[in-house]
Amino acid sequence: MEPTESAGAARLPRSSAAAPVLPTCPAPVVRWSVLVAATAVLAAGVGRLLDDGDALFPGGRVGWALAVLTGIIVGHLVAMGRDRWWGGTGSGAALVLAVLLLFGWVPAVLVSLAVVVLVGAARRHRWWQAGLHGAIDVLGIGAGALSLALFGIHPSVARPWTTSGWDWSALPAVVVTALAYLAATRALMWAAFAPRGGLPTVARTALVRQGLVGAALLGISPLILVVACDEPALLPLFAVPLIALDSTLWIVHARAEEQLRDPLTGLPNRQWLLERTWSAIDTARSAGSGGPDTSPPGSWGRVGLILIDLDKFRSVNDTLGHLAGDRLLLQVADRLRLALPRGAEAARLGGDEFAVLLPACDSATRAQRIARSLVAALGSPLNLDGLTLVLEASAGVSVFPEHASDAEGLLRRADVAMYQAKRDRSGAEVYEATRDANTPDRLGLLGDLRRALDAGDVELHYQPKVRFDGQVAGLEALVRWEHPERGRVNPEEFIAMAETSGLMPRLTEYVLDTALAQIARWRALGLDVPVAVNVSPRDVHSPGFAGAVAARLSRHQVPPGSLQLEITEHVLLEDPQRAADTLNGLTGHGVKMSLDDFGTGYSSLVHLRRLPVSELKIDRSFVARLIADAEDAEIVRCTIDLAHSLGLMVVAEGVEDDETWERLRDLRCDAVQGWLVAAAMPEQEATHWLQARGDRGWQRPAAALPAEHA
Repeated sequence: MEPTESAGAARLPRSSAAAPVLPTCPAPVVRWSVLVAATAVLAAGVGRLLDDGDALFPGGRVGWALAVLTGIIVGHLVAMGRDRWWGGTGSGAALVLAVLLLFGWVPAVLVSLAVVVLVGAARRHRWWQAGLHGAIDVLGIGAGALSLALFGIHPSVARPWTTSGWDWSALPAVVVTALAYLAATRALMWAAFAPRGGLPTVARTALVRQGLVGAALLGISPLILVVACDEPALLPLFAVPLIALDSTLWIVHARAEEQLRDPLTGLPNRQWLLERTWSAIDTARSAGSGGPDTSPPGSWGRVGLILIDLDKFRSVNDTLGHLAGDRLLLQVADRLRLALPRGAEAARLGGDEFAVLLPACDSATRAQRIARSLVAALGSPLNLDGLTLVLEASAGVSVFPEHASDAEGLLRRADVAMYQAKRDRSGAEVYEATRDANTPDRLGLLGDLRRALDAGDVELHYQPKVRFDGQVAGLEALVRWEHPERGRVNPEEFIAMAETSGLMPRLTEYVLDTALAQIARWRALGLDVPVAVNVSPRDVHSPGFAGAVAARLSRHQVPPGSLQLEITEHVLLEDPQRAADTLNGLTGHGVKMSLDDFGTGYSSLVHLRRLPVSELKIDRSFVARLIADAEDAEIVRCTIDLAHSLGLMVVAEGVEDDETWERLRDLRCDAVQGWLVAAAMPEQEATHWLQARGDRGWQRPAAALPAEHA
């Protein structure tokens, strides 16, 4: 009969919501070998009994009682339903083991085959699976019979092993026989049906169920044997504990599968995805030319992981309610399942996040194409209570072994790529290490930056801004970091890390305190020049930022007019009103504001008019092409005219040659900043530079002057 626990047939239950089926390893050799071996063993055993003239099954009251009990069990298995029955039971195994101990392996095989035939007839279209389960049970019963033979026990219908001759010496024989039967059937079942690589959660649950079945076999089977010997008419009463055993096993099985399934959509969940990804990675490694342990990574197979997140789904919940959001997620899950390519497997990770596993993926390019097709499928209109909704999605792609060597790494890097796709609004992106701020190397660098700030090892360099009459209009404080091992770190790199990690407020505080302390020292030397400090959008949107700046000015005894804060147009994107309120608070304290990198963002003239800035800086990307590109020259001219119409001072960044300097002067730019004047200088060098210019200001070298001024 079908073994009590299909250790390998571990599948998520089918439902109308989803039917995620774990890919099974096609093992035709194992299955055919089991069928052939079981047929041969059964034919040999039956033939031998017939030659000896022995009965195949007991008669009398014992035989009828066993037949009735078998019939009850068959009815119970049929009532359980096909999927639950093929998932494994314990009642049949306990009965089979009792018959094996009492009458030998041929009657036990007949009980097993009777159950297989009757249940197979009731549940049609499963004959192949029924036959394979029966064959596995035949071989398991044979293993139990061999174990009995090792103890010199050879029960048969004619010479049953009755309990009247039992003593403590019979206990080892019963235990070993039960374990042999259990181990043989479970090992064969796993070899024939288990997912390749297995799933750890399923394996753990299977082991728990095997323990329950083993305890039941040892506890119930001898009792059945005792009753069969003394009061066979009472045997049908064992149907109650046997059915209770099946129910217990099914509850364990169902709870295990709940751990692997999303309760809303029926799709597999995060735990299933991670375990299934591990299994796919093991398979990909095994595909190498030298096996999983010796083959080079270049010969391994590829595993792709796609992480999909619905854009602005929260607005659906906020507007229509969470019930409507859940119904929408059901439609998304159905659409995702229908759009999957062959071999791909979908899961829901929680909220509006879904994942698609590609166990066999040719390349990252192919995975990205699949991701784009899935995003396109999810972007088609959805109908919810007569309301047509169009959802957009973003997808991130990571591939083993290029991007990560483990399941958690693949998921994390697909998440990084997904957020990059959201920022770029590109639909789907493949993971790139250069755009990942959370690599181990960058995390280590972030820790070093934090320690450098605490130790005061981050420096400020100062670059002058000069008017066309040579007067110094101010200096810009630029942060520099000399790493003890890596040397000079690109400011764009560590500033970007600080912005994405939450370290930016600490960096801004450090720069402000250092710059204000330097302003105070210069004022003590009689050098009264304003210093500009860059602040991030996060700083501007932080509550209390204006008050914190005012407190620092007071602590360093620096007048507010000596400090200028530079912001970029990105501060206008998140919350223009909050930004305006903060900047108004700063200007209310007397701090001047400058709009940096103008022309590279998305600000409008309305926002520009609302912001209380006194200076506008033209980005170096326009200034660098001022001479060669007529369009850039026109942009610079219009920007200068616009700023002047609003009463703003205009500073051009990145001025590196005299021709650009002359052209900017002709366009009535107010001041320039760049290498033509001076590079960013450390504190002492900047002090000497200011002292050397004195009241006469900066003068262009004579060789750089036009001929008429030379």
